[in-house]
Amino acid sequence: MSNSVAPLSERASWKALQLHAESVKARHLRQLFAEDPQRGERLVIDSAGIYFDYSKNRVTDETLSLLFRLAEESDLRGRIDAMFGGERINITENRAVLHTALRAPKGSHVYFDGEDVVPAVHEVLDKMYAFAERIRGGDWKGHTGATIKNIVNIGIGGSDLGPVMAYEALKDSSLRELTFRFVSNIDGTDFAEATKDLSPEETLFVISSKTFTTLETMTNARTARAWSLAALKDDAAVAKHFVAVSTNAAEVSKFGIDTANMFEFWDWVGGRYSMDSAIGISTLLAIGTENFKALLSGFHEMDEHFRTTPFEQNIPVLLGLLTLWNTNFLDAHSIAVLPYDQYLKRFPAYLQQLTMESNGKHVTVTGKHVNYETGPIYWGEPGTNGQHSFYQLIHQGTRLVPCDFIAFIDSLNPLGSHHDYLTANVFAQSEALAFGKTADEVKAEGTVDWLVPHRVFEGNRPSNTFLIQGLTPSVLGKLVAMYEHAVFVQGIIWEIDSFDQWGVELGKVLSQRIIPELQSPEEPVLKHDSSTNALIRRYRSLKK
Repeated sequence: MSNSVAPLSERASWKALQLHAESVKARHLRQLFAEDPQRGERLVIDSAGIYFDYSKNRVTDETLSLLFRLAEESDLRGRIDAMFGGERINITENRAVLHTALRAPKGSHVYFDGEDVVPAVHEVLDKMYAFAERIRGGDWKGHTGATIKNIVNIGIGGSDLGPVMAYEALKDSSLRELTFRFVSNIDGTDFAEATKDLSPEETLFVISSKTFTTLETMTNARTARAWSLAALKDDAAVAKHFVAVSTNAAEVSKFGIDTANMFEFWDWVGGRYSMDSAIGISTLLAIGTENFKALLSGFHEMDEHFRTTPFEQNIPVLLGLLTLWNTNFLDAHSIAVLPYDQYLKRFPAYLQQLTMESNGKHVTVTGKHVNYETGPIYWGEPGTNGQHSFYQLIHQGTRLVPCDFIAFIDSLNPLGSHHDYLTANVFAQSEALAFGKTADEVKAEGTVDWLVPHRVFEGNRPSNTFLIQGLTPSVLGKLVAMYEHAVFVQGIIWEIDSFDQWGVELGKVLSQRIIPELQSPEEPVLKHDSSTNALIRRYRSLKK
């Protein structure tokens, strides 16, 4: 943060928002819409191929004005320029944050430490495209001469969640002659089930690990190596059945992978921001070069929208500010992401890492403990499945859960009236959440008095609706970039580092201490707490 920026709780706009929130809490969306009949047409942004209706949020023009003032007082414009300019805004790791360079077109320029990184990005992309054409065209042969028919991506975190989400989201564009599987969990069941019906002669493994030392990924990679060689009987086969996404050429070579088949990425790419880097090679193998280029183009279009559009018409800025408003001033603790498209079934899980690993922080960039909420919990399921599951709590529970509805005008699989029914549910759910049903309305339907309270919907529950023409590779890129930048907006205002993840480290360190204690043939001397010691002893005494 700039030294000239006051601490968040001392900013004039923050204090004004705290006072303003008290008056807004007393108002209902029914009242706000009644006072402004054009509200539903006025509080929208139609840009970058996304129609963003935010009118069903509990905000007034004054709320929005104060939020934009907060963004200005937080130097959001300066921090956006710093990110795109390659400054080391990841303070605790002294790194730049340049995932936007991964989708910069050829011929553009993005500088880091005085060097234009775009040529290196496109050198890797061109290498990926050439490799993908060989696999998809059947020219890459396995060790026995068999054609590769199965791709198994092995990674964890961003090296898994991004590729598997993108594969599922863009399955309509995928090459169906290839089978894709994704292994991330160190639980042996994940690998066993992913490979049970595959032939080693026809299977290619993509091992994604920046350091090539990640415990889960490398444990699964070694198991994959053993699984392959049990059938192929020759260490030389590894070079034909394994490729790597990494920066550690020495470890890749030691594993047996030809470093000519190692695809690079960089320290200025965080794992949860890497699905459009070489980490996305399984996505590329599935959808092909032209579709992958369209995915990158969608990312870039949203990047430019975020970078250049005034805040009042800037989708990620407004999405981030509304999330902050609901979290810090209306006491919402979670956000439900509800895509009404089956292809986006893994999108909420992907967003969980993007949002919660980024903004689940309790200290500012200067190391001071925050005195306000950060990082709401993200969760969700595709509609209409969720309607028959957790929507009850959203509608009539005691917790305020703002919702992001994502809907499409065109279905990729039009079957009869299915899509109209699906879309009607999107609009109906957001309407019901906003306006509810009063006791008088329930009584007017002839409901007996004792049942009336059970059928009342209080409403006044905020939601956003994103209405888009259709789910394409370009649109997926826009959606992901939209949330990436909204997360960034929140992090800047909260004064936290959205690009580190120290919270995942402690458990990793402790697990390395516990592993030998579980495997030792001699009874180990345990120095944990009494609970952990007892659990270790019980596991050792009962394991087969």
